[in-house]
Amino acid sequence: MARLHAVTGRSVTPLSDGWELCMTGPGGTPAGDWLPAPVPGTVAQALRAAGLYRLGDPLPLHDRDVWYRVTLTGEGPCTLRFHGLATIAEAWLDGERILTSASMFERHDVPVTLRGAHALRIVFRALNPVLAARKGRGRWPVRLAEPAGLRAVRTTLLGHMPGWCPPVPAVGPWRPVELVTENGPLRVRSADMRATLEGRDGRLSLTLAAAWTGSAPPPGWLEVGDARAPLRWTGPEELRGDLRLPEVAPWWPHSHGKPALHTVRTAIGNERIELGRTGFRRIEREPGDGFTLRINGERIFCRGACWSSPDIVAMPGTREAYAPWLELARQAGMTMLRVPGIAAYEADAFFDLCDAMGILVWQDFMFANFDYPADEPFLDGVRREAAQFLDRVQASPSLAVLCGGSEAEQQAAMLGLPRERWSQPLFDTVLRDEAERGRPDVPYVTNSPTGGPLPFAADAGLTHYYGVGAYLRPLEDARRAHVRFASECLAFANMPAAGALPGVPAVHDPRWKARVPRDPGAPWDFEDVRDHYLGSLYGVDPMLLRYEDPDRYARLSRAVTGEVMEAVFAEWRRAGSSCAGGLVWMFQDVWPGAGWGVVDAAGVPKAAWHALRRAFRPVQVLLTDEGVNGLAIHLLNETAAPVEAVMSLTALRRGEVPVLRAERTLTLPPRSAQVLPASSLPDRFVDLTCAYRFGPPTHDAVVAALSDPRSGASVADAFYFPRGVRMERSDLGLRARAERTAEGWTLTLSSQRLARSVHIEDDGFRAEEDWFHLPPGEDRRVRLIPCRPGAAVPDGEVHALNGLEPTRYRGAA
Repeated sequence: MARLHAVTGRSVTPLSDGWELCMTGPGGTPAGDWLPAPVPGTVAQALRAAGLYRLGDPLPLHDRDVWYRVTLTGEGPCTLRFHGLATIAEAWLDGERILTSASMFERHDVPVTLRGAHALRIVFRALNPVLAARKGRGRWPVRLAEPAGLRAVRTTLLGHMPGWCPPVPAVGPWRPVELVTENGPLRVRSADMRATLEGRDGRLSLTLAAAWTGSAPPPGWLEVGDARAPLRWTGPEELRGDLRLPEVAPWWPHSHGKPALHTVRTAIGNERIELGRTGFRRIEREPGDGFTLRINGERIFCRGACWSSPDIVAMPGTREAYAPWLELARQAGMTMLRVPGIAAYEADAFFDLCDAMGILVWQDFMFANFDYPADEPFLDGVRREAAQFLDRVQASPSLAVLCGGSEAEQQAAMLGLPRERWSQPLFDTVLRDEAERGRPDVPYVTNSPTGGPLPFAADAGLTHYYGVGAYLRPLEDARRAHVRFASECLAFANMPAAGALPGVPAVHDPRWKARVPRDPGAPWDFEDVRDHYLGSLYGVDPMLLRYEDPDRYARLSRAVTGEVMEAVFAEWRRAGSSCAGGLVWMFQDVWPGAGWGVVDAAGVPKAAWHALRRAFRPVQVLLTDEGVNGLAIHLLNETAAPVEAVMSLTALRRGEVPVLRAERTLTLPPRSAQVLPASSLPDRFVDLTCAYRFGPPTHDAVVAALSDPRSGASVADAFYFPRGVRMERSDLGLRARAERTAEGWTLTLSSQRLARSVHIEDDGFRAEEDWFHLPPGEDRRVRLIPCRPGAAVPDGEVHALNGLEPTRYRGAA
């Protein structure tokens, strides 16, 4: 059912002030000190605010009860609404138990009658005794999360995955507690709203479950923009309406068009109902053994990352908490975020923002790795959980994929169980049925990964692709594996900026290594994976470099994971690729350190984020080495309009002297991908890939660029190094000038030689564009974003990996 944003006569009062908490032993009575507690919020959040908890310290909440209390006031019949209680909880009103809950993912409405002031208490029971009392075990062991009894408890796995996540359990009223009162003649229980795109027309169908007290119920109307249709009573407690909108502005991912949203209102007599905004779009999965999505008839290459949480301690659900992170995803060109089964269902504000920003959401139901119970009480709870989630996101056009869960099929298959034991009724039947009931417009898949002769096969269905990555395959494997859709991929210990883990030296300190992601039980971690590619791509010995020049080691480490990601996505996005999408594991770090995130725990983009921002451009140029067929130029335009551009190709010797320059003016048709042989641009043969080895190479770099034919502004560029990305350091003639403009501070950069992985270090500012290659003779203007309020004058250094010395700059006060 769609969300009811407002109903005449309905009052929703958040119970967010005046809460306190107290901890006791299991079954104990609160008698100690009470601490102020944020609601919505968690116990860990309250302890952190009181200075009693620091992320990474042990927090044994599962062996004690936690009591919350508040005084509420009201008069007459009303409803206490609990949007989420983590995890085994009871609510008491004036000493009477009014609710028992065993899932952090269920909402509860409890009717009560108030007469003045009342004492509301919520007790969160210790989880360990509950787990100890549970009988039965799964058909396979799980090392990802512990303890194993979590398979039967409906709680997030965040905080229970020692390989990469701090041990901070989610306990408390993590979602709002509200008091709902109803006045007036109209009582609305639910709204079933379906927005579809039929050809070029939008269609909105609405069914209201409502009752009218008193005299005969008046007729109603349904409104979207300037269009209106009648809303008629079809029964004593049901109204229906249907509205067609000719030539409606459709909803698109931001890469392909405008994410158009339309406000939906309705009324019955003088009573108004606000149903928020929705979008009209059509999403389909192409038939076949791959996984390709079409939106409004257009094939979409989905790219982005897997989501964790804006704050693993508080697990917030507000617009203010989500907005900075989602804006970074949009700025990086990400068209899809996956909420994986190890996380939690995000709040309504998350989907509202994704709707407005044009970011597709791949939504796992909250199941991962385990063999889950199949008894009816457990499955009934799953049905309620899934139905409630689907009801509140019913109007959201950004919801693009529903997935039963993460790596359950893979876990069974990899551990050698017979094929008939890979599936579970939970995924094959229960969740599929709920998805088809609640969001029949959204494709459903049983698991991630799934499809093919093995669930994790790369060349069929969905895969978690770590060939390039944990399995240490060469970059060529990104093409050789024929990936169809990577719903996880490219996990590395992405190095943050210097000082991101305060007081802890990078790499060699045990406090640093404790936060490097690892698979439990494996004799390696994801810094070892990064070091493998550091050595193979840059031709250095990572261990010796760490000994002899730790600063150089850190800079190369920041650059290399982005270089790998950019190369892989160039393969996957090129014309003729079998791949229809890739989602990097993961978007943000859960705590400071060299985590999987491409954005660090403080919300600062890493070098890998900047690389993905280039790799994900909707108007793009790519270069691929096609062996003796030479260099291929791939030109992409995902937008709805043709793009006029100047295509230039330059080969450079020693990063400075052009041995080839060729140029062509062309038009990129809308929604197009095309490939040009680089040899078709110049009027003579140049062995750009050094495939034929007719003597020593004449050049060491090739630059392809798209620019605007009128302004000359850069649209996209790509680089190819025929002798690999190993580099010699030299004096580049790198220059930097800081200027104050109407929009803020800007840094203008230029170089006499090709400067590799140019990056800017400034204590007060961060660069909007960073870790990029800068061709010779080009002025690059980079906006500087203040790191904190009051940062006055830029004062920093510009580094290039192939430069001998940094270049200093300082703005004029």
